[in-house]
Amino acid sequence: MEREPLQKAEVIWRDGGVPVSRRFDDPYFSLQGGLPETTHVFLHGNGFPERFRDGFQIAELGFGTGLNVLAAWDLWRKAGVTGRLRVTSFEMFPMCADDLAMSLAAWPELKPLAEHLIRFCRNGDFVNEFADISLEVILGDARETLPKWQGKADAWFLDGFSPAKNPEMWSPELMQQVAVHTNHGGTFATYTAAGHVRRSLASAGFLVERTPGFGSKKHMTRGTRL
Repeated sequence: MEREPLQKAEVIWRDGGVPVSRRFDDPYFSLQGGLPETTHVFLHGNGFPERFRDGFQIAELGFGTGLNVLAAWDLWRKAGVTGRLRVTSFEMFPMCADDLAMSLAAWPELKPLAEHLIRFCRNGDFVNEFADISLEVILGDARETLPKWQGKADAWFLDGFSPAKNPEMWSPELMQQVAVHTNHGGTFATYTAAGHVRRSLASAGFLVERTPGFGSKKHMTRGTRL
């Protein structure tokens, strides 16, 4: 049976230019500030930049606008780490290059890095090698693509749409695969504090911690692979 054609993200714009998924009726980043949220949840939540080292592997569920990747890449450069950062992101509904560019225009400080990302997205190239980062975006359903991935992450960005609106991205089976593809001592961070997500990650082998969230979100979740 032939694989169904890849479906692009359907984006609408709200509240002064915030991209929202029409399919999931959920914003791609915080209405209170996407970059500060990424910094608080995914970068600080995984102990960056102190843990960075040559060959450090980040994996991500939900590439979205690419903001998390750009923020990590920018922090890597600012930290002056010698060597190369490795990032692998799993995305089922990729944004078109124009929507990506419009989304990332909100952060001119990331423009030099964003231009690289937009150009390669426009060319349909989802495996990119730069001097200081290797980036691969694996397209398709993560429930199918993650089990086939040969890598193991030192840190995860769990950034699917809300568990209430996109439950498939937070299933116990997929959280188990996240654990399988995490080095011992590796970490994850996510904006959600949903109880069933925390229980699934704990059952998969993570020491799970609920911590203060960003903005109006009282809590977020992070953890370490035992």
